[in-house]
Amino acid sequence: MKERIVSGVILAVLIIGLGFAGSYPLWLMCLFCSLIGYMELTAVLCRSSSGKKNTSAPKWYSVPDLIAVPGFLLTAVYYAGLIYIEWKYGLVNQPDMIRVSDYWTMMMLTLDFLLTMVVYVYTFPRRRSSQATGAVMAFLYVPVMMAYVCRTRNLPHGIFLYLLIFICASVSDVCALAVGMAIGRHKLAPVLSPKKTIEGAIGGIAGSAVVSCLLALVVRQIEKGSDLTILFLIIGIIGSLIGQTGDLAASAIKRNNSIKDYGTLIPGHGGIMDRFDSIIFTAPVIYYLSFILSERL
Repeated sequence: MKERIVSGVILAVLIIGLGFAGSYPLWLMCLFCSLIGYMELTAVLCRSSSGKKNTSAPKWYSVPDLIAVPGFLLTAVYYAGLIYIEWKYGLVNQPDMIRVSDYWTMMMLTLDFLLTMVVYVYTFPRRRSSQATGAVMAFLYVPVMMAYVCRTRNLPHGIFLYLLIFICASVSDVCALAVGMAIGRHKLAPVLSPKKTIEGAIGGIAGSAVVSCLLALVVRQIEKGSDLTILFLIIGIIGSLIGQTGDLAASAIKRNNSIKDYGTLIPGHGGIMDRFDSIIFTAPVIYYLSFILSERL
């Protein structure tokens, strides 16, 4: 427990510090996390069907299987392109920056699919279709989804929206745990996660909504004339719901593959996928919600 708390505090300091730093330091850290998370997930999804099933957590420095190499290399290319787009457009022409970033994302997803299929075809039958599917899924799941953490930081009110990503994930998790332990009676997903309850999930959503509204009050004091309460309330509710789904999704993959943790990089927490499973789901939702709703509320 002590190890988990110390690691949690260090992570919190890093997250806040990188949020205020923004730009290149944040991009580089997300690139590192994406590479490690991608290797963790492909180590699970692309493992060979031969031999005895390995239930231990993959090492974060494990060499990826050949089927996962295209995604690993394209992760670096993808982030380099997004950094270049930020350098070129900054926050001056937001619609153009978003359009070009989305175009680049679709191009990388398509290229990853094609290159992964090339590896699959020319190494057949040593590799199975499920391994190719897992590699493509992992590229979307980790590098692409995690990039929205940085993309959100580059939006107007970016530092506050960035903090909302972690509020919707972490505050929701703490409130869900507290409410579930206090009054939880009805199981949310009894087979997948027996300890999670419907009451806890509602408590997590409520806690996320309240803290998001409090953050909106802070923004109003810092940025005079800005009233983002409704926007932050919507983000707090939907972000918490999606974040809890992300947590369950990562757990489902672990249960399907009979592993306890995705990795061992973070003492007391496991791997990148264990610690950032909710954030990976929450970041793109907050990004698009804030962009779509900010001009309408």
